[in-house]
Amino acid sequence: MRYPPELRYAASHEWVRKDGELYVVGVTDFAQDALGDIVFVDPPAPGRAVKQGESCAVIESVKTASDLYSPLSGEVAEVNAALAENPELLNSEPYEGGWIFKLRAADPGELAKLLDADGYRHSAESGGG
Repeated sequence: MRYPPELRYAASHEWVRKDGELYVVGVTDFAQDALGDIVFVDPPAPGRAVKQGESCAVIESVKTASDLYSPLSGEVAEVNAALAENPELLNSEPYEGGWIFKLRAADPGELAKLLDADGYRHSAESGGG
């Protein structure tokens, strides 16, 4: 499992990375591995307001459907259109091409409530989240 140290993590298995004025959101390597082969992603609509911890998207795999929770509050600025044709990018590139949406954060201070890589690794591998 990979846990890039430059990311922040929610215990519910989402990651977030600052990218200019926006924050990029995806699911962790641990989560995609647990889900199995991902076959569909229903991202939040651009312009949608989300709150930290709110369910805002659905990821379907051959095993199950799972909610994705926003790691920060704000407005969805962009979704990853490539996932419509290639949802398996979440499996093959969870931290690169498999990002799900970009967010215009309402309160960047919420990042402080998220886990660093070591905290997330401990939480995920001990069955937390």
